[in-house]
Amino acid sequence: MAQSPFDDVVTAEILPGWETSEGTHMAGLRLVLADGWKTYWRAPGAAGIPPQFDWTGSANIQGVAVHWPRPEVFYQNGMRSIGYANEVVLPLEITRTETDAEITMNALVNLGVCLDVCVPASVQITAELPAKPQTAPIQAALDARPQTAALAGVGDVTCTVEAIDDGMRLTTSIPVSQIGSSEIVVVETADPTIWVAETTVVRSGLSLTAVTDLVPEAAQPFEVDAETLRITVLAQDQAIDITGCALN
Repeated sequence: MAQSPFDDVVTAEILPGWETSEGTHMAGLRLVLADGWKTYWRAPGAAGIPPQFDWTGSANIQGVAVHWPRPEVFYQNGMRSIGYANEVVLPLEITRTETDAEITMNALVNLGVCLDVCVPASVQITAELPAKPQTAPIQAALDARPQTAALAGVGDVTCTVEAIDDGMRLTTSIPVSQIGSSEIVVVETADPTIWVAETTVVRSGLSLTAVTDLVPEAAQPFEVDAETLRITVLAQDQAIDITGCALN
Protein backbone atom coordinates (compact mmCIF):
# COMPACT_ATOMS: atom_id res chain seq x y z
CA MET A 1 0.00 0.00 0.00
CA ALA A 2 1.35 3.44 -0.89
CA GLN A 3 2.10 6.03 1.80
CA SER A 4 1.76 9.74 1.06
CA PRO A 5 0.80 13.07 2.68
CA PHE A 6 -2.69 12.48 1.25
CA ASP A 7 -3.30 9.14 3.02
CA ASP A 8 -6.31 10.61 4.86
CA VAL A 9 -7.89 11.33 1.46
CA VAL A 10 -6.61 8.71 -0.99
CA THR A 11 -4.63 5.49 -0.73
CA ALA A 12 -3.34 3.41 -3.62
CA GLU A 13 -2.10 -0.10 -4.22
CA ILE A 14 -1.12 -2.32 -7.14
CA LEU A 15 -3.26 -5.43 -7.63
CA PRO A 16 -1.28 -8.27 -9.25
CA GLY A 17 -3.03 -9.88 -12.19
CA TRP A 18 -2.30 -12.34 -14.96
CA GLU A 19 -0.52 -12.94 -18.24
CA THR A 20 -2.71 -12.15 -21.24
CA SER A 21 -2.89 -14.11 -24.48
CA GLU A 22 -0.99 -11.23 -26.14
CA GLY A 23 1.96 -11.73 -23.78
CA THR A 24 1.31 -8.62 -21.69
CA HIS A 25 0.77 -8.60 -17.92
CA MET A 26 -2.56 -7.33 -16.62
CA ALA A 27 -2.44 -5.65 -13.21
CA GLY A 28 -4.62 -3.05 -11.50
CA LEU A 29 -4.27 0.24 -9.67
CA ARG A 30 -6.78 0.49 -6.84
CA LEU A 31 -7.54 3.98 -5.52
CA VAL A 32 -9.55 4.20 -2.30
CA LEU A 33 -10.95 7.62 -1.38
CA ALA A 34 -12.16 8.98 1.93
CA ASP A 35 -15.92 9.15 2.40
CA GLY A 36 -17.47 11.72 0.07
CA TRP A 37 -14.31 12.32 -1.97
CA LYS A 38 -14.02 11.86 -5.72
CA THR A 39 -11.23 11.63 -8.27
CA TYR A 40 -11.19 12.23 -12.01
CA TRP A 41 -11.47 10.33 -15.27
CA ARG A 42 -8.94 10.82 -18.11
CA ALA A 43 -11.15 13.64 -19.52
CA PRO A 44 -12.39 15.23 -16.30
CA GLY A 45 -14.14 18.36 -17.53
CA ALA A 46 -13.06 21.99 -17.50
CA ALA A 47 -12.46 22.16 -13.75
CA GLY A 48 -10.89 18.73 -13.33
CA ILE A 49 -7.35 17.40 -13.09
CA PRO A 50 -6.70 14.32 -15.25
CA PRO A 51 -4.53 11.61 -13.64
CA GLN A 52 -0.91 11.50 -14.77
CA PHE A 53 1.35 8.48 -14.41
CA ASP A 54 5.14 8.53 -14.15
CA TRP A 55 6.75 5.08 -14.40
CA THR A 56 10.31 6.38 -14.00
CA GLY A 57 12.33 4.01 -11.82
CA SER A 58 10.36 0.93 -12.87
CA ALA A 59 12.21 -2.09 -14.20
CA ASN A 60 11.30 -4.33 -17.13
CA ILE A 61 8.46 -2.09 -18.28
CA GLN A 62 8.34 -1.03 -21.93
CA GLY A 63 4.91 0.55 -21.69
CA VAL A 64 1.71 0.70 -19.63
CA ALA A 65 -1.78 1.03 -21.12
CA VAL A 66 -4.46 2.25 -18.71
CA HIS A 67 -7.94 0.81 -19.26
CA TRP A 68 -10.66 3.13 -17.93
CA PRO A 69 -13.90 1.82 -16.41
CA ARG A 70 -17.07 3.76 -17.13
CA PRO A 71 -17.00 6.97 -15.04
CA GLU A 72 -19.77 8.92 -13.33
CA VAL A 73 -20.91 12.46 -14.12
CA PHE A 74 -20.98 14.89 -11.18
CA TYR A 75 -22.48 18.38 -10.89
CA GLN A 76 -21.27 20.76 -8.21
CA ASN A 77 -21.51 24.55 -7.94
CA GLY A 78 -22.93 24.71 -11.45
CA MET A 79 -19.96 22.85 -12.95
CA ARG A 80 -19.75 19.37 -14.46
CA SER A 81 -16.95 16.93 -13.77
CA ILE A 82 -16.39 13.29 -14.70
CA GLY A 83 -14.75 10.73 -12.48
CA TYR A 84 -15.08 8.15 -9.72
CA ALA A 85 -16.40 8.22 -6.15
CA ASN A 86 -15.23 6.15 -3.18
CA GLU A 87 -13.11 3.55 -4.98
CA VAL A 88 -11.93 2.67 -8.48
CA VAL A 89 -9.69 0.02 -10.00
CA LEU A 90 -7.84 1.07 -13.15
CA PRO A 91 -6.60 -1.99 -15.09
CA LEU A 92 -2.96 -1.60 -16.18
CA GLU A 93 -1.77 -3.61 -19.17
CA ILE A 94 2.02 -3.84 -18.95
CA THR A 95 4.33 -4.62 -21.85
CA ARG A 96 7.60 -6.06 -20.62
CA THR A 97 11.06 -5.26 -21.96
CA GLU A 98 12.11 -8.86 -21.20
CA THR A 99 9.32 -11.39 -21.56
CA ASP A 100 10.29 -13.87 -18.83
CA ALA A 101 11.71 -11.48 -16.22
CA GLU A 102 9.92 -10.03 -13.20
CA ILE A 103 8.45 -6.54 -13.25
CA THR A 104 9.29 -3.87 -10.69
CA MET A 105 6.70 -1.10 -10.67
CA ASN A 106 7.70 2.27 -9.22
CA ALA A 107 4.97 4.73 -10.09
CA LEU A 108 4.21 8.30 -9.16
CA VAL A 109 0.53 9.07 -9.73
CA ASN A 110 -0.58 12.72 -9.75
CA LEU A 111 -4.32 13.18 -9.57
CA GLY A 112 -7.02 15.53 -8.46
CA VAL A 113 -9.32 14.76 -5.53
CA CYS A 114 -12.51 16.63 -4.62
CA LEU A 115 -14.85 17.09 -1.70
CA ASP A 116 -16.21 20.64 -1.39
CA VAL A 117 -13.05 21.88 -3.09
CA CYS A 118 -10.63 20.14 -5.43
CA VAL A 119 -6.93 19.74 -4.66
CA PRO A 120 -4.02 18.03 -6.41
CA ALA A 121 -2.65 14.89 -4.74
CA SER A 122 0.26 12.52 -5.37
CA VAL A 123 0.77 8.89 -4.40
CA GLN A 124 3.91 6.77 -4.80
CA ILE A 125 3.42 3.08 -5.47
CA THR A 126 5.87 0.19 -5.65
CA ALA A 127 5.21 -3.47 -6.43
CA GLU A 128 6.96 -6.62 -7.64
CA LEU A 129 5.10 -8.60 -10.32
CA PRO A 130 4.00 -11.24 -10.86
CA ALA A 131 2.60 -12.05 -7.43
CA LYS A 132 -0.50 -13.82 -6.15
CA PRO A 133 -3.17 -12.61 -8.59
CA GLN A 134 -6.24 -10.65 -7.51
CA THR A 135 -8.25 -11.43 -10.61
CA ALA A 136 -11.80 -10.50 -9.59
CA PRO A 137 -11.49 -6.70 -9.03
CA ILE A 138 -9.35 -6.23 -12.15
CA GLN A 139 -11.73 -8.24 -14.32
CA ALA A 140 -14.73 -6.37 -12.90
CA ALA A 141 -13.08 -3.07 -13.88
CA LEU A 142 -12.36 -4.38 -17.38
CA ASP A 143 -15.99 -5.48 -17.71
CA ALA A 144 -17.11 -1.98 -16.65
CA ARG A 145 -15.42 -0.27 -19.60
CA PRO A 146 -17.68 1.53 -22.10
CA GLN A 147 -19.08 -0.58 -24.93
CA THR A 148 -17.40 -0.37 -28.30
CA ALA A 149 -19.30 1.41 -31.07
CA ALA A 150 -19.85 -1.90 -32.86
CA LEU A 151 -21.35 -3.65 -29.82
CA ALA A 152 -23.57 -0.64 -29.11
CA GLY A 153 -24.92 -0.63 -32.67
CA VAL A 154 -23.57 2.81 -33.54
CA GLY A 155 -23.95 3.76 -37.20
CA ASP A 156 -21.51 5.79 -39.30
CA VAL A 157 -20.38 8.74 -37.19
CA THR A 158 -19.89 11.96 -39.17
CA CYS A 159 -18.57 15.36 -38.22
CA THR A 160 -18.21 18.83 -39.65
CA VAL A 161 -15.68 21.48 -38.70
CA GLU A 162 -15.76 25.23 -39.12
CA ALA A 163 -13.21 27.85 -38.20
CA ILE A 164 -13.86 30.17 -35.25
CA ASP A 165 -11.67 33.04 -34.04
CA ASP A 166 -9.49 30.92 -31.75
CA GLY A 167 -9.83 27.42 -33.15
CA MET A 168 -12.41 25.10 -34.67
CA ARG A 169 -16.04 24.24 -33.98
CA LEU A 170 -16.76 20.52 -34.23
CA THR A 171 -20.27 19.18 -34.83
CA THR A 172 -20.57 15.41 -34.48
CA SER A 173 -23.56 13.32 -35.57
CA ILE A 174 -23.86 9.94 -33.85
CA PRO A 175 -26.53 7.48 -35.07
CA VAL A 176 -27.31 5.49 -31.90
CA SER A 177 -30.28 4.48 -29.79
CA GLN A 178 -30.79 6.38 -26.56
CA ILE A 179 -28.77 4.88 -23.68
CA GLY A 180 -30.19 6.99 -20.85
CA SER A 181 -32.23 10.03 -19.92
CA SER A 182 -29.23 12.30 -19.40
CA GLU A 183 -26.78 11.62 -22.20
CA ILE A 184 -23.59 13.64 -22.49
CA VAL A 185 -20.84 13.44 -25.09
CA VAL A 186 -17.15 13.90 -24.35
CA VAL A 187 -14.67 14.62 -27.16
CA GLU A 188 -10.93 14.04 -26.78
CA THR A 189 -8.17 14.87 -29.25
CA ALA A 190 -4.86 13.08 -29.69
CA ASP A 191 -3.12 16.33 -28.72
CA PRO A 192 -3.61 16.97 -24.97
CA THR A 193 -2.68 20.65 -25.36
CA ILE A 194 -5.89 21.33 -27.30
CA TRP A 195 -8.61 22.65 -25.01
CA VAL A 196 -11.99 21.00 -25.64
CA ALA A 197 -15.12 22.83 -24.53
CA GLU A 198 -18.03 21.09 -22.83
CA THR A 199 -20.34 19.77 -25.54
CA THR A 200 -23.88 20.87 -26.26
CA VAL A 201 -25.92 17.73 -26.95
CA VAL A 202 -29.25 17.38 -28.75
CA ARG A 203 -31.07 14.11 -29.41
CA SER A 204 -33.51 13.72 -32.30
CA GLY A 205 -34.92 10.21 -32.55
CA LEU A 206 -32.06 7.80 -33.23
CA SER A 207 -29.47 10.52 -33.75
CA LEU A 208 -27.32 12.36 -31.23
CA THR A 209 -25.68 15.66 -32.20
CA ALA A 210 -22.82 17.10 -30.14
CA VAL A 211 -21.23 20.52 -30.70
CA THR A 212 -17.95 21.62 -29.11
CA ASP A 213 -15.09 24.05 -29.67
CA LEU A 214 -11.46 22.93 -30.03
CA VAL A 215 -8.91 25.60 -29.10
CA PRO A 216 -5.15 25.00 -29.57
CA GLU A 217 -2.40 26.81 -27.67
CA ALA A 218 -1.91 29.09 -30.67
CA ALA A 219 -5.59 30.14 -30.40
CA GLN A 220 -6.19 30.02 -34.14
CA PRO A 221 -7.89 27.72 -36.68
CA PHE A 222 -6.08 24.43 -37.37
CA GLU A 223 -6.54 21.15 -39.24
CA VAL A 224 -8.60 18.66 -37.23
CA ASP A 225 -7.55 15.01 -37.47
CA ALA A 226 -11.02 13.47 -37.36
CA GLU A 227 -9.75 9.88 -37.47
CA THR A 228 -8.00 10.19 -34.10
CA LEU A 229 -10.83 11.87 -32.21
CA ARG A 230 -12.14 9.85 -29.28
CA ILE A 231 -15.83 10.31 -28.61
CA THR A 232 -17.54 8.93 -25.51
CA VAL A 233 -21.30 8.88 -24.96
CA LEU A 234 -22.12 8.71 -21.24
CA ALA A 235 -25.39 8.10 -19.40
CA GLN A 236 -26.28 6.88 -15.90
CA ASP A 237 -25.27 3.22 -16.22
CA GLN A 238 -24.03 2.91 -19.80
CA ALA A 239 -21.31 4.34 -22.00
CA ILE A 240 -20.05 3.98 -25.57
CA ASP A 241 -16.48 4.47 -26.76
CA ILE A 242 -16.18 5.68 -30.38
CA THR A 243 -12.96 6.16 -32.34
CA GLY A 244 -12.96 8.78 -35.07
CA CYS A 245 -15.57 10.25 -37.36
CA ALA A 246 -15.87 10.85 -41.09
CA LEU A 247 -15.53 14.51 -42.08
CA ASN A 248 -18.40 15.87 -44.16
